[in-house]
Order: sequence, then structure tokens, then C-alpha cells
Amino acid sequence: MPYSSTTRRRAPEWPKKTSCWTSFSATYATWPRQSLVQRSPWYEIYAEKLAMKWTNVLLGFTFLISPQVWSAPVPDDASKVVPVEVGAKAPAFAALEVDGRPFKFDPTALREPVVLIFYRGGWCPYCNLHLKDLQSVEPTIVALGYRVIFLSTDRPAILYSSLKEKVNYHIVSDASLAAARAFGVAYRLDDETIRKMKSFGVDLDAAQGSHTHELPVPSVFIVDRTGVVRFRYFNADYKVRLDAASVLAAAQAAPH
Repeated sequence: MPYSSTTRRRAPEWPKKTSCWTSFSATYATWPRQSLVQRSPWYEIYAEKLAMKWTNVLLGFTFLISPQVWSAPVPDDASKVVPVEVGAKAPAFAALEVDGRPFKFDPTALREPVVLIFYRGGWCPYCNLHLKDLQSVEPTIVALGYRVIFLSTDRPAILYSSLKEKVNYHIVSDASLAAARAFGVAYRLDDETIRKMKSFGVDLDAAQGSHTHELPVPSVFIVDRTGVVRFRYFNADYKVRLDAASVLAAAQAAPH
């Protein structure tokens, strides 16, 4: 038919939206409301690993925007760790709260000075003794205006239940050792040490929810509100800890 101004052009007919998404939606509507993963007894560990995966993504982004968070390779001996120096800018890091929510430490946006206490885990008797000792001074340190954060390598779900005594501390999970690496206190365990720990009933892989085979040298850092490290303590001998009175004295003396 010849075209004329009175001829109405018919709009093209597009295919109906029977895409794979429509098919998926129809299929999904017939699924049980509770997934197979949720029904599994391993769901808790699966969820934690997923949370840790996204925490690592967040940490990777932090590395891109904050050059100061670069850390040296992890040594294979506790005596070889090189912690962040006093006077240096504290590194940023990401960890997990007890409920699996991301926790981000940003030294450029602190509202108050911070005391960071790295310990190995609730399975460690020396860590339990140290945390018990610090109960006598933690409220006083908080009253000075500090925020006190404890970092454990235990996975989120067992942060508190793994401890021998009940505490009211703010504990976050550094099961990936991202924070310990950033502060230069992480070291790698050899296979013999892992086997020895298992012989004593300590399954590090189960406690951390991974096969990292790393631990932090127990340490204390005080960071002022500008993000600068004002105090540090570390000891390669995990049996030797900074006592409560010394932690309080350091908090009182440090510029904050």
C-alpha cells in the first residue's frame, strides 16, 4: 500500500516479557519459604563465612582509598612482627560484630580516642586471665573518654560464649586477621604448632571458621582522636601481658 499522510503506521509488536526472570519468579513462588541452607545445621557457619567474605571486600575497598593501611607480609615467627610505630597514623581495618554486622575502624573519623586490645581467643587461658584483670580498670578508662575495643580471632558467634567468665566488653571478631595484619602483629603458625594445639583440644580452624593458621601477638594500642598511635605494647611471649594498672597508666599519660 502506498504511503500517504492519512495512512496510520502500526506500531511494532514487541515480544511478550517471558524472560528468564519471569520463569525464575514463577519457579521461586513454588519454593519453600525456608531454604535448604537455612535448614542445614551448618547455616550459622555459612552465614558467618559470607559475612567475613563481604568484610574482606569492605577491607579491600578501604585499602584502595587509604594507602596507610598497607601491611607487611605475615612472618612465621612471633618474634619477627613489626607493629605500627608510635607517632604513625593508625591503619584502617574492618572486622565483625557478634551479630555478624560489619565493624569498620576509620582513623580519619574518630569521635574519641581508642584503646585497641588484641588477644588470641577465648580458648586461650592467658587471654582469659588478661581480660579478667582488665575488668578492674576498663570502666575508668572509658570514664577518661576512651572507647575500648577488644579484638579476638574467634568467629562472631562464639566471641562471648568461648570466654571462661562473663564480660561486658565491646569485642569484635578479627577471625580473618585483617586488623592484626594491618597493625603488624599477626604471625603464621607452622603445621607442628597446629597439631600440638589440637592435641590440647584447641581447634583453631573451628574457632576462627577458616584455615588462616595465623594469630596476633597479644598487644595494646592507644590511638588519639586524630588517628595517631600514641602508645603500643606487644610481647612475642603470649604468656606475658600488660597488666591492668599499666594499661590504665598508659591511657592516662597518652595524649588524647
